[in-house]
Amino acid sequence: MTGIRGAFWTGLIGLSFCLVCEATGPVAQVDCEGPPPEWLSAYNLFSDPARQLPNDGVVPYDLSALLFADYVTKHRFVWMPSGTSATYHDYEVFDFPVGTVLVKTFAFPQDARRPEGDMQLVETRLLVRTRTTWKMYPYVWNKEGTDARLTLAGARVPVSWIHTDGATRSIQFNVPNVNQCKHCHIGSGAPLPVGPKARYLNMDYAYPAGAENQLVHWTKTGRLTGLADPATAPKAPDWDDPDSGTLGERARTYLDINCAHCHSPGGPAYTSGLDLRYDQTTPMRYGVMKSPVAAGRAASIGRYDIVPGDPDKSILLYRLATTDPGVRMPTTGRSLVHDEGVELIREWIANMAAPTRTN
Repeated sequence: MTGIRGAFWTGLIGLSFCLVCEATGPVAQVDCEGPPPEWLSAYNLFSDPARQLPNDGVVPYDLSALLFADYVTKHRFVWMPSGTSATYHDYEVFDFPVGTVLVKTFAFPQDARRPEGDMQLVETRLLVRTRTTWKMYPYVWNKEGTDARLTLAGARVPVSWIHTDGATRSIQFNVPNVNQCKHCHIGSGAPLPVGPKARYLNMDYAYPAGAENQLVHWTKTGRLTGLADPATAPKAPDWDDPDSGTLGERARTYLDINCAHCHSPGGPAYTSGLDLRYDQTTPMRYGVMKSPVAAGRAASIGRYDIVPGDPDKSILLYRLATTDPGVRMPTTGRSLVHDEGVELIREWIANMAAPTRTN
């Protein structure tokens, strides 16, 4: 394998072992149990950082549904040590081998109407799989887009772009600190990736050699084991594409990718009793006519998370549609209202049948 060479060290029965992938370029020796490199370039992930072109062995991937973060564009990659692979699961995040690096770069195209054009690189977030846990490292890019520096304390980066409506937007993009990363990347009390699940990877990707289903590609290239039949793998619709699923399926997908990492068993918000996983089938569990546990000021607009047929009295929608830090949901990861997502959830609730009243 060529491209990236990573050396990941950890302890096992009192000894250290090294996972090495042969590559061109400098060797990145990373002690998973110790401090990470100061500069992202030490990992040798990209052949062209400014264009986010990966080295050989660093596999780009995408998800079928968008997790909103202030209209930022995300470039995703995965690298696994040579000879290792992830283990497939139908519904949960795949089990990745020790030494895996999940890479997510946040960037703003100068003109969102032409996303293939020049972009401002803001942050690259790494999730590194150690023997015992996932470690999270945020790297902030320099103005030239040539390298990114480890910024464990987080940062605020000024960005501006031309939005899809032709208007210029400017914000202070929030790069979370390591503790804030855990607000979303947590499952059953331990750090965990969010996106690499079968239902979101079950889509075609335009690889240099041609388009291919990602689950099939990962299996063929030895990066995924345990998938018996790709045709039976779950598949989530693109919530932003009306042709990909019903209104209800797309709305539930939106809540799953944006909210279920907290609102699910083991998640930090599960004490609310709200379960926003896509495969939750009991309407009250995902908010229909459910009284909130602690909605605070959001409870001023209604009594229930979702009131069928009445979006304006639905607390869930109200929290998605505000930027008030004390009310908005999600609490981290956004400072803007996601207009398209709010409109989808509004339409979904408006089209729900009103609950049957009983005496």
